[in-house]
Amino acid sequence: MPLMDHIRELRTRVVKMTLALAAGMTAGFIFFNQAWHVIERPLCSATIRGHSGCRTPGVNQLVLNGPLDSFYLRVKVAVIVGVILSSPIWLYQIWAFVAPGLHAREKRWSYIFLGAAIPLFGIGITLCYLSLGRSMHYLLGLTPSGVQNLIQVDQYMSFVMAMMLAFGLAFEVPLLIVMLNLAGVLTHERFRKWRRALIFGVFLIAGMANPSPDPLTMLILGGACALLVEAAELIVWANDRRRARLHPDPYTGLTDDELSPLQSGGRERS
Repeated sequence: MPLMDHIRELRTRVVKMTLALAAGMTAGFIFFNQAWHVIERPLCSATIRGHSGCRTPGVNQLVLNGPLDSFYLRVKVAVIVGVILSSPIWLYQIWAFVAPGLHAREKRWSYIFLGAAIPLFGIGITLCYLSLGRSMHYLLGLTPSGVQNLIQVDQYMSFVMAMMLAFGLAFEVPLLIVMLNLAGVLTHERFRKWRRALIFGVFLIAGMANPSPDPLTMLILGGACALLVEAAELIVWANDRRRARLHPDPYTGLTDDELSPLQSGGRERS
C-alpha cells in the first residue's frame, strides 16, 4: 500500500476512534451522577485517621477551588466513561489498521488478540478500582498530625485516570509478548534466557507506571502482570513447538564445518 493510502487509512481509523470516544463521553455526561459516585467511592469508603465518608473537612473531603472546576470535573468523568465504554471499538480500530499487513493465519490470531485485549483491559481497570481504596488509606494516612488535607477534585481525578490507564495498559503486556513471538522476534529460548530480567522489568514498569508510591498497589500490579507474563510464556513455548514441528530447521544439529542438506542454486556435480 502506498504511503498516502496508509495515511488515509490511519485518518479513517482515528476518526472512528474519536467518534466512539465522543459517544462514550456523551453517556458520561448523561449519567454523570452515577459515574461520579462510583469514582469517589474508593476515597469515601477508605478510613483515614478514623474518619470515612468524604465529609470530614481537612481529612477526606473533596473540594473545588474555581468556578469552572465543576465543569472540568464533568468533562474528566465523561472522558473516563468514554474511554472505558469505547475500549472495544478503539482497540478494534488499532488491530484493523495493523491487519492488512498480516498473513491470513496472522489475521485469525489478531481476532483472538482483540478478544483477549478487551477483557484484559477491563480486568486491569477493575483491579485498579479495587486497589484505589487501599492507596487512599495509605497515602492520606501519611499526613502528619496537625496538617489538614484539602483534596482537590481535579488532582483526585487526575490520579484516578492515571491509575486506571496504567493498570489497563500494563495488562496488555502479555499480548505484546505473544505478538512478538508470532512475528518471529521473540522465541521461547530467548524468553527463557531473559526471564529474570523480564520479570524484573515488569515490576520496574509497574512501579514507574503506577502514580501511587503505595508499595502494596505496586505489588498488586506487578504481581498480576508477572502472572500474565508467565501465562504468555506458556503460549510462546507451545507456539515454538508447533512451529518447529511444522517447519523444522534444516540447520538444527549441524556443526560449523558441516554442509547443510539444502541444495545450491547451481547444478549438482556428478
